[in-house]
Amino acid sequence: MKRLFDIFFSIFGLIITSPCLLIILFMVWNKDKSNPFYISKRVGKKGKEFKLIKIRTMVKNADKSNVDSTSISDKRITKIGSKIRKYKIDELPQLLNIFLGDMSFVGPRPNVRRETNLYTDLESKLLKIKPGITDFSSIVFSDEANILEKYNDPDLSYNQLIRPGKSKLGLFYVDHNNILIDISLITITLISLLSRKIALKMNVFLLSKLKASEELLVLASRKEKLYPTPPPGSNKIVSSRNI
Repeated sequence: MKRLFDIFFSIFGLIITSPCLLIILFMVWNKDKSNPFYISKRVGKKGKEFKLIKIRTMVKNADKSNVDSTSISDKRITKIGSKIRKYKIDELPQLLNIFLGDMSFVGPRPNVRRETNLYTDLESKLLKIKPGITDFSSIVFSDEANILEKYNDPDLSYNQLIRPGKSKLGLFYVDHNNILIDISLITITLISLLSRKIALKMNVFLLSKLKASEELLVLASRKEKLYPTPPPGSNKIVSSRNI
């Protein structure tokens, strides 16, 4: 049923959003006359790599810097790119990834190989299902770029501040996913574009109904300051991305 849902609504989404997509793609192309798409290899189900499709929001060849995490003040982001990112419009081409079967609407966000190589044995469970456009953690950490803004090494800070909670929420989804939860998370994600505050409350409510731990409920509320913690399956805080 999930696959049928993904096929039907990815086609529907591509048809509905195509006029908007074409206009935005032209605007991005017109800025520097370069490919308006950003295609990046990501790790999907069972560790298989696929080509993730996004609208390019950075300067040409920005990926050659080998920086995977992006802060809101990243100088590689173009002026139009910052607006596109604000409303998550850059994610729309991933509807094609969903149609092709690389992704689902809901699932853990796909990472680059450099990040998945750092996964603990427990985190490797995130690769048991297809990655998605959104999930519990996407709503909780929708302000990821703001979190990383004040840090000199966004990749390391991501692994210390965001990855632990993101993986815990992702693992919870892996253990509890079904079509009704997916529809709920898609709805909350759309609401988050209008009100992050309301979306966070709805996310916490859904997690509580699924009997999530107090730790996850506190994390999902985002009322407490983030601080470095070990990723699930480890007792050590990440100090380097080198393995």
